[in-house]
Amino acid sequence: MSVCVIGAGLSGLAAAYALREGGLDFVCLEKSPGVGGIWRRSAAGEPGPAYRALHLNSARELTCFEAFPMDEEHGMYPSHRDMAVYLREFAEWAGLLPHIEFGTEAVSVRQGADGIWTVVSRGADGAESVRTFDQVVVAAGHHDVALLPNPLPAGAESFTGRLLHSMDYVDGAEFAGRRVVVVGLGASAVDIAADVSRHAERTVLSVRNGQHVVPKQLFGVSVDAIAVAPWFTEKSLPEQQEFIEEALRVARGPLTDYGLPEPPYRIFQSPVTVSDEILPRIRQGAVRPRPGIESLSGSTVRFTDGSTEEADAIVFCTGFGWRMPFLAEDHPAGGRGPVRLYQRMVDPDRPGLFFLGLIRPVGSITRLVEAQARWVVRLAKGESVLPAADVMHKEVDDFLAGIERRYGLSAGASVHVDVTPYQRRLAEL
Repeated sequence: MSVCVIGAGLSGLAAAYALREGGLDFVCLEKSPGVGGIWRRSAAGEPGPAYRALHLNSARELTCFEAFPMDEEHGMYPSHRDMAVYLREFAEWAGLLPHIEFGTEAVSVRQGADGIWTVVSRGADGAESVRTFDQVVVAAGHHDVALLPNPLPAGAESFTGRLLHSMDYVDGAEFAGRRVVVVGLGASAVDIAADVSRHAERTVLSVRNGQHVVPKQLFGVSVDAIAVAPWFTEKSLPEQQEFIEEALRVARGPLTDYGLPEPPYRIFQSPVTVSDEILPRIRQGAVRPRPGIESLSGSTVRFTDGSTEEADAIVFCTGFGWRMPFLAEDHPAGGRGPVRLYQRMVDPDRPGLFFLGLIRPVGSITRLVEAQARWVVRLAKGESVLPAADVMHKEVDDFLAGIERRYGLSAGASVHVDVTPYQRRLAEL
């Protein structure tokens, strides 16, 4: 049984390790010169979402691979540099490097009538190769496309400062003495606003829609550890919501006390931002909240409440998407609409094509991609069997109907999963 793994970030390494442990023949294609995916790019001087101040929001114990604990010297929430080093050490320890072809990009992945997969790849020298595989595992990530507001604020073409996306942000020091507006309230926005505020003359956080802001710890316990604790997972969703909402009332009070809008939905029914820094920086006056941007004119930023700010730069932290150009343009996991995959992994109409890490859990992703990888191995070895295509399509329809009721339906929302129920389900397959 031969398998092609696309990508050598965290998910690709999880797949490679499981395949090697399962005794399966595989090759891993990685377009960059090293392992680590988004965690290595900033330190390597490559564009990507990992800015220099980035630290994990999930605890070290849950983010490392189960078989290879991370050194305690990295702290509970390691930096992206620590994570990049750790992933390289894991690949070396697990004997994965000889299986990885660096500087090799997947160009085309297509299944023939016989079920065999043809993978066209391009090496660093530009030469293309064509190989066939029984299975293909896509672990290419979902943070490679910068999503900007569409359209941009009125008058954007007249703005005299710098407009950039968080994908292009590296270090707050480059904005020393400048006036900066950071747009958004997601993980990147709050990190970047806090980082910029240590260097800039003035830092403004523009927030159009409310979002839950949760500290990294509640009651002295990492929130991702709470998310998987049996005493918590045994609660119903309303009970979980009440527990966390009460804890947030005690830990931080209403978000309106910080000048931020309250989220329109309850916790776990809308995105959650984990941060220990942004609320104290707002309280200290280092970051000043404002509503959404209405228009730009020269160096002036006008907000929807009529207030204005002079700015030298605007950083749009408005999210990421993904594209997988090696797949057919209309593929249901291509990032152009809601993802339609059985158990968030399998294309019902193209057996033998699996996706790892194309999920967004509330909590650490590592244990989930490890469980995904183990299921792929069981399928490849015939120890587990996929149901009929119509059964898989029904599971997808039912899942997306639940997502739509809970979050509303979009490409990003369609890959949300609850950690413990999803992990248990994978173990049973």
